[in-house]
Amino acid sequence: MYLRNTDSQLRWLSLSIFLLIALLSLLPSARLIVEALKGVQFDVQSPFSEIMRSSQTWTAFRNSFYTSGLGTLIAVVLGAGFAFIVTLTNIRARAIWVFLFMLPMMIPPQVTALSWLQLFGPASPILNTFGIAPALGSPNPMYSAEGIALLLGIQNAPLVFLALRTQLLCLPQDLIEAAKVARASQEAIWIDIILPLTRGALIAGAALAFVSSLGNFGIPAMLGIPVNYLVLPTLIYQKMAGFGQGMLSEVAGLSMLISFLVLGGMILQQWLQQRSEYALVGHSSSHMSFRLGKWRTPTEGALGLILLMILVVPCIALVVSSFVPALGMPLNSQTFTVSAYIEMLANQGVTARAFSNSLLLAGAASVVLMCLCLPLSYILLKLPLKARILATSLIEVPYAIPGIVLAIAFILLFARPLPILGVSIYGSMSIIFLAYLSCFLSVCLKPIYSAMSQMDKALEEAAQLAGANAIQRLVHIILPLTAPAFFAGAILVFLISVNELTVSALLWSAGNETLGVLIFNLDESGDTVLASAISVLVVLLVAALMACLSLLAPRLPKGVIPWHDSV
Repeated sequence: MYLRNTDSQLRWLSLSIFLLIALLSLLPSARLIVEALKGVQFDVQSPFSEIMRSSQTWTAFRNSFYTSGLGTLIAVVLGAGFAFIVTLTNIRARAIWVFLFMLPMMIPPQVTALSWLQLFGPASPILNTFGIAPALGSPNPMYSAEGIALLLGIQNAPLVFLALRTQLLCLPQDLIEAAKVARASQEAIWIDIILPLTRGALIAGAALAFVSSLGNFGIPAMLGIPVNYLVLPTLIYQKMAGFGQGMLSEVAGLSMLISFLVLGGMILQQWLQQRSEYALVGHSSSHMSFRLGKWRTPTEGALGLILLMILVVPCIALVVSSFVPALGMPLNSQTFTVSAYIEMLANQGVTARAFSNSLLLAGAASVVLMCLCLPLSYILLKLPLKARILATSLIEVPYAIPGIVLAIAFILLFARPLPILGVSIYGSMSIIFLAYLSCFLSVCLKPIYSAMSQMDKALEEAAQLAGANAIQRLVHIILPLTAPAFFAGAILVFLISVNELTVSALLWSAGNETLGVLIFNLDESGDTVLASAISVLVVLLVAALMACLSLLAPRLPKGVIPWHDSV
C-alpha cells in the first residue's frame, strides 16, 4: 500500500511538472508556427509573401550573416587563444584570467555597446580628456557592420572559451606524456595531438557563438539602428514598433526565418562534430603545463593587454562619461560632476521603477525556477534515457532560439485575454515574467541536475526503505545535499535576467521598464550621460553577483560556475 501511494505521488508530481514544461516550452513555439503558417498564402498580397519579397528582409538577412560570421571568427580567435594558453600552459593566477575573460559575457550587451561608443568618436569624454579626440563631425567607427561584429565577437568569445576548455581538461595525460617521451616538440604536440582532439569542441564553440550572434539584439540595435544598418532582430523590432496591417504575420515570418537559421547552424554543427569527434575518457587530475620558459612573462603581458583593450578601457570610458556634464567635454576638476547619478537616483522615478521591476522579475523568476528545477531534476533522472533526452531537449528550446523570437511567440500567445478567465496579461509584467521562466528554465536546471546525478543513490533508497515518501526524500535528503547547486542555479538566473534586454525589448510597457530597456531608451533618446551612469551601476551589480557565485564555487560540482578554476 505504501509503495502504491509513493508511486501515485511521484506520478502526479511528474504530470504537473511536465504539463508546466509544455506550457512554458512548447505552447509559445507552437503559437508562433501557427501564426507564420497562417500568413503563408499563394496570394501575392499576403503579409508573409510581401515580407519574403521585400528587399529590406534580404538585406537584413545578409547583414545578419555578415556580422554574425565575422563576429564568430573574432570569437574563435579570442576564445581559442585564451583557452589554449590559460588551460595548457604554466601561466600564473589562472583563476583570475578565467574570471576576467568571462566578465564580458556577463555584462549586458547594451552596456557593452554603450561603453565602446564612449571610447571612440569626437564626443568621447575619455579621448577629449587626453586631447586626442578626432575632429568634430568625424564618424564614430563603432556605428558600422565591423563595429557590431567586433562587439559580438568579444561578447561571445567566452562561449568558445568554455566549450574548448572543457575538452582540454579531458585530454588524456598519458598520450601527451608518451609524445614527450618520444621527444616530440611542444609545437608538434599542439599541432598533431591537441588540435585534432579538440576540433569538435572548437566547432561546437563556433556554432554557439554564431547562433548567439544571430539572436543578439542589444549590440546591433545600439550600433546599427542610428545608421540604418538593420539585421533580422532589429528589423523585427522596427516592424513591431511600426504596427500596420498584417504586422503579426510579418514578424512571425521573420521570426521563423531566424529560427530556421539557428536550426541550420545547429544541424551543421552536429554534422561537423560527428566528422571530427574523438572519445576522451576521464578527467585530468591536474593542469597539463606546457612550460613557456622565458616567454611566460611576455605571454601574460599579452593576455593582460588584450583584456585591457576589450574590458578595462571600455569600462573606464563608460565611467568617465558618467562623470561629465555632457558628451564631448573632457574630465577635469572643473567638469567633474556626479549630477548624472543624482538625477537618475534621486530625481528620475523611472530609475527606481526600473531597478525595482528588474529585481522583482529576476528575483521571482529565480525563486520559482529554483523550486521547480529540484523536482524536475529528480523526475528526469527517473526517466528512461531516450525520454530523458527528449525532455531536456524540449526544455532547452526556448533558451536556444533568439530572445526576440521568444518575445514574439509570447505576444502572439497572450495578445488576447486568457480563455475562461477573460484576463489579459499583455502589456503587464506578468508576460515578461512568464517569458523569463520559459527562457531561463534550462539555465537553472543544469547545475541542479548535474549535482543530483552525482549523488549516491543508496541514501535515497535507505530513506525509502525507512518509509519516506517522494516529497520527504526530496526535502530531507536531496535538497540538503544539492543546496549549493540549488542556490547557484538561482543566482545564475538572477545574474542573466536582471539585465536582460532582448526578450523584454518587445514585451515592456509604460511603467514596466526593466534596467536593460531603460539603458536602451536613454541612449536612443540622446541622454547618453544618464545611460552611462546607470550602466556603471549595472556593471557593479554584475561583478557583485559573480563574486557571490565565486564564494559558492568550492562547494559546487565541477563546471557549474564557468569561471571557477575547479581543477
